[in-house]
Amino acid sequence: MKVVLFCGGMGMRLRDYSDQIPKPLVEVGNRPILWHLMKYYAHFGHTDFVLCLGHGAAKIKEFFLHYDETYANDFVFSDGGRTIDLLRTDINDWRITFVDTGLTSNIGERLGRVREHLGDDEVFLANYADGLSDLDLGAYLDRFTASGKVASFLSVPAPHTFHIVHAEPDGHVTSLELIGRSPVRVNAGFFAFRREIFDVMGPGEELVLEPFQRLIERQELIAHPHDGFWQNMDTFKDKVVLDGIMAEGAPPWRVWRD
Repeated sequence: MKVVLFCGGMGMRLRDYSDQIPKPLVEVGNRPILWHLMKYYAHFGHTDFVLCLGHGAAKIKEFFLHYDETYANDFVFSDGGRTIDLLRTDINDWRITFVDTGLTSNIGERLGRVREHLGDDEVFLANYADGLSDLDLGAYLDRFTASGKVASFLSVPAPHTFHIVHAEPDGHVTSLELIGRSPVRVNAGFFAFRREIFDVMGPGEELVLEPFQRLIERQELIAHPHDGFWQNMDTFKDKVVLDGIMAEGAPPWRVWRD
């Protein structure tokens, strides 16, 4: 099953890094978040990737063109370095299609511009490429395919520490509620689509606005609730959180180690 990864955004809220490298190449531990996400999908057998490129496209291409598997895998060094025997490999079975989808394109436009690279696949996956999860992808896909719906996305509890303010029209506050403890849930960006998604997309439209609204009206969109681990990397603070989890030695998204 093909996996479309949206890698072309400007990453403005992580600008200290994205000025130098595109957001998908910002490292968690010592590997780019994009690598972690692709390893996650590969663990479930999905190794055919379509990268929607824009800002920093050349650097993403360079990362893979000069990829060295010895950085991520154990190996045996002999003959003074003339012989390297990898004890395991990591991306040798991946197929990656690199597509320039524009510097300022929105997500809907990027998806539309890679349509021809999806072949005849009835179902495909997509991701914002800035978040990691321990989601059981197999169970998620089983639920989606059984539903017969056109689109699905991952729904997670709102992660921020802001407070929801409940107030009267005159401004008197009736209650404050920590958003992370509220019933509010957000779109975590792990998508599954049928090809019919393109039938509801218009030129220039953002994916989760007009197209998703049409699916809602037709009852063709479902949210998959997940209360396990999910963490995005939208800001420098988020990167620090992910680095800290990585440093502890057992990051929950690293399902390929289990």
